[in-house]
Amino acid sequence: ASGESCYKGQGLCSCCIRSRDRHKSRSKDSRSEKSVTINTPPAEPLLGDSAVRGEQVQDDNWGETTTAVTGTSEHSLSQEDIVRITKDLEDSVGLDCRRYFTLTLAVILGLLVFLTPLAFLVLPHLLWPERLQSCGTACEGLFISVAFKLLILLLAVWALFFRPPRAGLPRVFVFRALLAVLVLLFVISYWLFYGVRILDSQDENYQGIVQYAVSLVDALLFIHYLAIVLLELRQLQPCFSVCVARSTDGETRHYNLGQLSIQRAALAILEHYYCDFSVNNPALLSASKSRAAKHLAGLKVYNVDGPGNNAATGLAHSQSRAMIAAAARRRDSSHNELYYEEAEHERRVRKRKARLVVAVEEAFTHIKRMQEEEQKKAPGDVMDPREAAQAIFPSMARALQKYLRTTKQQHCHSMESIQQHLAFCITNNMTPKAFLESYLTPGPTLQYSRDHWLARQWTLISEASVTSGLKDGSVFLLKCVDFNLVVTTKKIPYIQMSEEYIDPKSHKFVLRLQSETSV
Repeated sequence: ASGESCYKGQGLCSCCIRSRDRHKSRSKDSRSEKSVTINTPPAEPLLGDSAVRGEQVQDDNWGETTTAVTGTSEHSLSQEDIVRITKDLEDSVGLDCRRYFTLTLAVILGLLVFLTPLAFLVLPHLLWPERLQSCGTACEGLFISVAFKLLILLLAVWALFFRPPRAGLPRVFVFRALLAVLVLLFVISYWLFYGVRILDSQDENYQGIVQYAVSLVDALLFIHYLAIVLLELRQLQPCFSVCVARSTDGETRHYNLGQLSIQRAALAILEHYYCDFSVNNPALLSASKSRAAKHLAGLKVYNVDGPGNNAATGLAHSQSRAMIAAAARRRDSSHNELYYEEAEHERRVRKRKARLVVAVEEAFTHIKRMQEEEQKKAPGDVMDPREAAQAIFPSMARALQKYLRTTKQQHCHSMESIQQHLAFCITNNMTPKAFLESYLTPGPTLQYSRDHWLARQWTLISEASVTSGLKDGSVFLLKCVDFNLVVTTKKIPYIQMSEEYIDPKSHKFVLRLQSETSV
């Protein structure tokens, strides 16, 4: 142990050389299991990923007695990573092109809708102005009506349609496409009637032309009302209860949804997922895998017959029988190992938590003393909250490091994010308990850095068409790189309520007392 902990930064002392020579026969893998990376960059996780890659039992002084330098590169790409990155770039380019194409069509359709009533009013003055009849007071009032209705329509369309896109869906939104086609057909019909009955005949009744433009604007306002009903109001009433389960750890949530298509329901579920589900932590699943690997590693198969006759043919059968027999003998004692292993883990978590709480409380007490001292200083000498956080962070870093390693959260929190959270708590005069809440209790996915949870693309897997509506018993999957979300749909049952009248006189009673009683 002394040979592993006397690294001076420039070279190795004599005890290190003797320890290296004495343990020269050890394999490279056994040495790498105890190695840690020194001077982790702030953008990287605070504790590295060594605990995620390999599970090993560590004592309370592990980080203080083991120090080594590894030569493994921190940034490497395999051929599969390159192919995946290329595919992601192609998919993103395709989604961007489709999004801009849809936006271009929407802008063209919007300009056509808003310029058509104005064109109906302007074209007669440009083509046959000398033949038009004078516009009276009623006609001028219609001009004001058209102006205000177009302004209301413009604001309504901006509020309903021109919103930042929340996601890119695999299929077109049926109701929105239906409304766009309806508006296009409606405007084309008005143009055809205008061309045949007004442009060709050069109608002289300008008041009738203005009323024709007003009727177009009124119809557009009714179509916008229809859009509000189909896009916003129809889905408000809950009709289905969906169960969302994560495939890795089985975390489950239930949501009530209205009349939605499968792809719109998937979008609503993903929006709830980032706020309600805890962050996916693959390190918590490594314990069961390491336990199973340890059981299999302890099994040995011997061929007592040697390489004699029929040894090669019966080797597989003998190995399988031996493995099954050993597994049956271990079955009764495996639950004891699991019990004591979980009890030991809980003990270590409580111990590390107590050390962390004490270290943070002492650090915040030091902050209060510093604030009292700074009040006596000149205004130019006051310490910035960021500088105060950097000053007290080393006093709690070791305890926080050990706790995050024990609870398998080291990959979720980087040194930079912890210091930013600490500076935020100091700025807003928050208590130590408020600072520790982000680390003692796993929060929702959005609480962590986007690099740890943001999926570039979700894949919707469904047997039914994604544009079809939800039905009772519908099942579909939302797949990303690390896990799946399995969604099952149940229809909310129809509830029949009946009324039963209770006569108020039925609640009254009379207490009859006899003279023989002692009352």
